[in-house]
Amino acid sequence: MYTEPDDIAPHTTITVDGDALRALPSRRPADPPARASRIAWELVDVDRYRVTVAGEVAGYIDVVGALFIVLAGDRYARAVEIAQTLVWSSAIAALDHARR
Repeated sequence: MYTEPDDIAPHTTITVDGDALRALPSRRPADPPARASRIAWELVDVDRYRVTVAGEVAGYIDVVGALFIVLAGDRYARAVEIAQTLVWSSAIAALDHARR
């Protein structure tokens, strides 16, 4: 059961530093690579990408806030988390490395 901490009154306004939020990495990756590329990705759900390497599904990347959750496996339901990163290219590299 969740209870509010004693030191925070109900309906308390919490301020967030706008500069800190702007410093977070972008939630969206770069545009997909050209079709001739060995590694490709496509948006398959609101915040989920399917990544293919050499035409075969290598895994998925879920976007959670500014974090990229990397899951290796050809089926999402059976994919296993292998990395969490703030950098899109690192997420792609993790899937590429997991395929080898």
